[in-house]
Amino acid sequence: MSASQWTENDVPDQSDRVALITGANTGIGFDTARVLSQRGATVVLACRDTGKARAAAERMAAAVDTPGRETARTRVEVARLDLASLESIREAVDGLLSRHARMDLLINNAGVMYTPYGTTRDGFELQFGTNHLGHFALTGLLLERLRQTPGSRIVTVSSLNHRQGTINFDDLQSAREYGRKTAYSQSKLANLMFTFELQRRLAQAQAQAPTRPLNSDGGSTSALAAHLGFASTELNRSLSPVTRAVYRPLNWLFGQDPLMGALPTLRAATDPTAPGGSYYGPGGRLEAKGYPVQVGTIDSARDSEAQQRLWHESERLTGVTYPL
Repeated sequence: MSASQWTENDVPDQSDRVALITGANTGIGFDTARVLSQRGATVVLACRDTGKARAAAERMAAAVDTPGRETARTRVEVARLDLASLESIREAVDGLLSRHARMDLLINNAGVMYTPYGTTRDGFELQFGTNHLGHFALTGLLLERLRQTPGSRIVTVSSLNHRQGTINFDDLQSAREYGRKTAYSQSKLANLMFTFELQRRLAQAQAQAPTRPLNSDGGSTSALAAHLGFASTELNRSLSPVTRAVYRPLNWLFGQDPLMGALPTLRAATDPTAPGGSYYGPGGRLEAKGYPVQVGTIDSARDSEAQQRLWHESERLTGVTYPL
């Protein structure tokens, strides 16, 4: 298999590893969890609706040949996590830390898209609060456990929409003016800026504390990002009926199924050659579909001054300070 055609068959053995995936009951999160479980990982489906998560766990077990079905079932766990609530995030982390002595993979996959204006339980604009601030808090609270685990990775799912994004520091919560796409694009740009700043801080911390456990390639815990391209998932549920009608033929012409959409995340999470700070997406035209490769970003995603400003604002808003 050439490097340009990386598939789920290229995912290496994940035995004895623990992977936490947010929003894993459907779409690319489901396929990411399914593949990792089939490769031997203990997978935690961290979802707001535990009933749907348990049903997803059963579907994953059913996808395994009968002789290994019970083993697969025991490798999938469910944890209640509402990213729109800092209290829920802290409760989920407390439970996870008590159950798991190691954390190899954190995949920040869950998200909301193009929602009408709303706020999280803590008063943050819903898309920015869920997609960015919720994952920022979750990652920070789990970071020490991740850094204690050799070869651990943090993968955050961004979007092609980051290219239309700007970080409006004067109105991060869209209190003065709200647009569904504008708020979503801002949150997805924030996902990338968070990843790059986190990788910089992790590398700096490793240089200052070289006794930390190392990855197989000589690095410490690393942060990467991915996007699914143009795939049909339940993220589209918030679109208006008219917009969904427009998307349907576009998805048929240019889109791909959730499994192909999950491959960039899987590659970022498991490819031994994937460097920290890299960003994976489909390699086809306009990055809409295709096998996963490293892809580029808009220049503002790499703005180190803006990254640090966003970081400080995120710590202030969530009350989560990173141990770096």
